[in-house]
Amino acid sequence: MSPPLFLAEAARLDSDRILLDGPEGRHAAAVRRLRAGERVDLSDGEGRLVECVVASAERDSLHLEAVARRDVPRPEPRIVVVQALPKGDRGELAVETMTEVGVDVIVPWTAARCVTQWRGDRRAKALARWRGTAREAAKQSRRVWLPEVTEPADTTAAAERVAGAALAVILHEEAERPLSGIDVPDTGDIVVVVGPEGGLTDDEIAAFQAAGGTPVLLGPTVLRTSTAGVAAAAVLLSRTGRW
Repeated sequence: MSPPLFLAEAARLDSDRILLDGPEGRHAAAVRRLRAGERVDLSDGEGRLVECVVASAERDSLHLEAVARRDVPRPEPRIVVVQALPKGDRGELAVETMTEVGVDVIVPWTAARCVTQWRGDRRAKALARWRGTAREAAKQSRRVWLPEVTEPADTTAAAERVAGAALAVILHEEAERPLSGIDVPDTGDIVVVVGPEGGLTDDEIAAFQAAGGTPVLLGPTVLRTSTAGVAAAAVLLSRTGRW
């Protein structure tokens, strides 16, 4: 079984003896009940991985001894998903599964037909939930590069993402070209636009196409917005060689 991964500040990872305290240490000691002699990995979320052994355990912290270090290159190409806001807690589901498969950037997108709208205090709370979900899913899936969950974007900002991509695709149920037949680049950003349950508007499709996006068909069935992103990412990751 793979050792558990915890996150720590970069400054701590240079020491041969590391104190893991705070929320991460409390979870490791009190919830996971890790004890002396067990293996633990630490990361700063930006590519640094430190393999450790538990020297001793306190009630809410661990004393660790570093046994090996390595720097993991940032994955290429990056997978960026422009995700229309799903209803209820399906947004966190989308973030969790996309993080687990390897999506690098998640852009919350307020599409025209989104039922959910992030306004006022709700915006900050919802964004915090998405980021917290991404952090926990990254630890569970042992990612040493945490995914970025950006500030919410409107269609203009989302189209700018499309314009700056090495490849940009728009998931659309009426597209003729299959996603599986698209040539993928070796570097740069691959941007996937996932519309809301109500579908993309003509204006949104036009804006993304004008920015360089290509409408593609994900498959023969219609997926929910909360599952389409992870399915598309899986197809693309298998084509890039990252999987």
